[in-house]
Amino acid sequence: MSHNLLKGKKGIIFGALDEKSIAWKTALRCVAEGAEIVLTNAPVAIRMGEINKLAEQCKAPVIGADVTNMDDLDNLFLKTKEHFGGGVDFILHSIGMSVNVRKGNDYTNLNYDYMHKSVDISAMSFHRVLQTAIKHDAINEWGSVVALTFIAAHLAFPNYNEMADIKAMLESITRSFGYQYGMKKNVRINTVSQSPTMTTAGQGISGFDGFVSFSEKMSPLGNATADQCAEFTVSLFSDYTRMVTMQNLFHDGGFSSTGVTEAVIQQMSK
Repeated sequence: MSHNLLKGKKGIIFGALDEKSIAWKTALRCVAEGAEIVLTNAPVAIRMGEINKLAEQCKAPVIGADVTNMDDLDNLFLKTKEHFGGGVDFILHSIGMSVNVRKGNDYTNLNYDYMHKSVDISAMSFHRVLQTAIKHDAINEWGSVVALTFIAAHLAFPNYNEMADIKAMLESITRSFGYQYGMKKNVRINTVSQSPTMTTAGQGISGFDGFVSFSEKMSPLGNATADQCAEFTVSLFSDYTRMVTMQNLFHDGGFSSTGVTEAVIQQMSK
């Protein structure tokens, strides 16, 4: 059911790969709530994924951009402003990739060239996006930017590897840039720390199935789904959250505030 929360608003969605992607579901929800969007991803992800299918559903253009390339980001924002005839009201940053995780390298035996690339793609990209947006005055006053993160930025998880450090950097950029963009143009910037979700990226993490099951038992409300995350993100893009900025918002069914649950105690007592 639509509430027209984003009627008349325009935005950019980074990172939709396939139907499992939170970015994919957020794009659909934004359009259902009345928004117009531009879709973007790295050229290789566009070739490997199904973003053109999403573009057809959303009646949205796809503008390829490598988020480690400033020229690509310049082109993205210039073409987006041309397409909309002005700036955007919201941006979703849903980008994360660890080369070391893909290669199976343990956290105590990282390849630092791989780590540098992972930081570049997953965290520095957020700074680049925001810096380029300011340069082109691409986000309208009272606009909203959301990046997806994970609780491993705060707590240790054995197989989340270097991405834990990278997400901590992402959240720091949110606070630092949130102050700057808020002072300059009342643009708010937040991260959403989502429950472990069976996206294509999540499935690449060793033992992820077991962690999803554990999180479900540890969360009073259960794990938040990708569709629910899309709904929450839409609320952050809407005018109802105008005074929320520089925050890391846990969307995890209560997992982040729970020490232990009866379900976990019972399982451990067997």
